[in-house]
Amino acid sequence: MLTVDVPGRGTLGLEYLVLDYNGTLSLDGRLLPGVAGALAGLSAALRIHVLTADTFGLAAEGLSGLPVGLTVMPPGNQAAGKLAFVTALGPSAVCAIGNGLNDAPMLSAAALGVAVIGPEGAGQKTLMAADVVCPDISSALSLLSNPLRLVATLRD
Repeated sequence: MLTVDVPGRGTLGLEYLVLDYNGTLSLDGRLLPGVAGALAGLSAALRIHVLTADTFGLAAEGLSGLPVGLTVMPPGNQAAGKLAFVTALGPSAVCAIGNGLNDAPMLSAAALGVAVIGPEGAGQKTLMAADVVCPDISSALSLLSNPLRLVATLRD
């Protein structure tokens, strides 16, 4: 568990990290540099789940050997599917990270929603749904490794 006391907001007690794959952790289906090591490090404190449509069919290969759960979302309303996944975990214990429009509902529901802009950009609604916006996934994962950075960003 990752506990972060944020003045004016209260205590975040995060147990789960839920991440989008395409555009968040990967570019064209290939895991971005540094992501594997960051996820491995965070797995000591958080249970990590990756949700994806697996557009490029490379998510299982990219995440192979990492301490993460992979869920390939069925075609259709993936925004609702991602939201349902976060809801089932218990949103108050979830940090969700994504970039696409279908990530906005899960970011909004999670105790901590982080939008990443990354090489594919980010949906405007996703940016608005997030508590924090980062320029890339490395910066976003660094916030969780260095929680005082979150305090500096989120405090009133």
